[in-house]
Amino acid sequence: MTVTGTAGGRPAAPLPPRAGTPARAGAPTRRTRFGYASGSLVSGTFTTLPGLLLLPYLTDTLGVGAALAGTVAFLPKAWDAVLNPFVGRASDRTRSRWGARRPYVLWGGLLTALGFALTFAGPAPGSAGAWCAAAGYLLTATAFAFFQVPYVAMPAELADDEADRMRLVAGRVAVIGIAALVTGAVAPALVDAGGGGLPGHRWAGLFGAAVVALGALWVFAGTAVTGAGTSGVGTPGVGKPGAGASGTPRTTRAVAAQPSLRAQFEAARADPPFMALLRCLVLQSVATGVLLAGAPYFADHVLHDSSGVGALVAAFVAPNLLTVPLWSRLRGPRGYTLATALFTTGCLLFLASPVLPEGAVLVTMALAGTGHAGQLLFLYAMLPDCIARGTGRTGRREGGVLSGVFTTVEGLGVAAGPFLYGLVLQLTGYVSSGTGDAAAQSATARAGILAGFGALPALAAVGAALLLRAYDRPYRPLIGGTDTDTGIRGRDPAG
Repeated sequence: MTVTGTAGGRPAAPLPPRAGTPARAGAPTRRTRFGYASGSLVSGTFTTLPGLLLLPYLTDTLGVGAALAGTVAFLPKAWDAVLNPFVGRASDRTRSRWGARRPYVLWGGLLTALGFALTFAGPAPGSAGAWCAAAGYLLTATAFAFFQVPYVAMPAELADDEADRMRLVAGRVAVIGIAALVTGAVAPALVDAGGGGLPGHRWAGLFGAAVVALGALWVFAGTAVTGAGTSGVGTPGVGKPGAGASGTPRTTRAVAAQPSLRAQFEAARADPPFMALLRCLVLQSVATGVLLAGAPYFADHVLHDSSGVGALVAAFVAPNLLTVPLWSRLRGPRGYTLATALFTTGCLLFLASPVLPEGAVLVTMALAGTGHAGQLLFLYAMLPDCIARGTGRTGRREGGVLSGVFTTVEGLGVAAGPFLYGLVLQLTGYVSSGTGDAAAQSATARAGILAGFGALPALAAVGAALLLRAYDRPYRPLIGGTDTDTGIRGRDPAG
């Protein structure tokens, strides 16, 4: 198939429809919205369960040092940083009877489930268990890349209208809350019910695997948009505007992907809103990772209630279900700034937890969770908008690579959170344990647990909001002519 570049600043002419590209109506059906949202059972569990259990599992059950445990939690995400853009490009170029994205969400999700079971299989404490956890988590992160990158690209291809994309993303954020609520509450309870230590964590790993497998099967079945005898998802920003508003299907025409990964990176770099979104996302993800990693330590050593971690997680994620419809009325950086103000206020109030009653601590956590729900919604909604605008501007399919870069940045941030928190614990003298129960800690270590849990995510979130201010900077066409082979114009005059 011949790939046609751009000339004279005009988008490349769309190619004829290809196999696996459906005819679409104007707005996603309720079945499609529900099917897409169910994929967050995978992503919500992947973020919550390792973020909540992996670091304490390594330090307090397997006896791994805090800094080394943080490294084990971080390195698989660093590997994803290399892998994600290639997964995105592969899905951009995939042709199948299931469409471009759906094969990846099915098999990537099922392999992620297998990885979860292996991560917490724990054949023995000490180095044997640590190696098993590291290998299992590497498999989990690798498989998750093949699920998450195509999954994140889907809204720009399932809906042409910004409001429709917001509804898709709102469902995704709500189910993230459900996944986090269920796994965050049930998994620690299963650890306790299973006798703690290695046996209890094995049950938690199997439970996480079951939730992930369910989500993968559900999103695969629910996003099977049919039309013209094929199934799959289409291409954003291409087609007759307004067509399908009355329910009449229209054919979405395929466009070429960028001819090289380098060209796609250049296209992303030349898009100021997308780059601002990435810079914001990495700090926001660090804040999320710190809160997840710190919750068990906060419950154990500040609240003196190891079973209270389930209540903390529930208070944090429940606002996803209750406040997303309200947040959906706002848009973009302005809404994100308001959400960040609530999140930061809640995080700073954690510092007063030693003198607050437990109920007030849960209210504080709910305040931070309300802000976090808005942060997720606006960030996730801005990505498909960037993809759709980019495709409309260049005439090329690049959603997979853009979502791959987005997912890489998000994953690195979430993984850097436990790593940074582990360093804070190490620097303040946290004592690890190989018994399955946390050791008694010094006053300095307890101060580090509290400061890392409250101040660190607050600082990261404020920095993220400041970086997002560049999102409204207009796209500047590159100067120096147009490369007709890549479709990427010269250089950005703003650097």
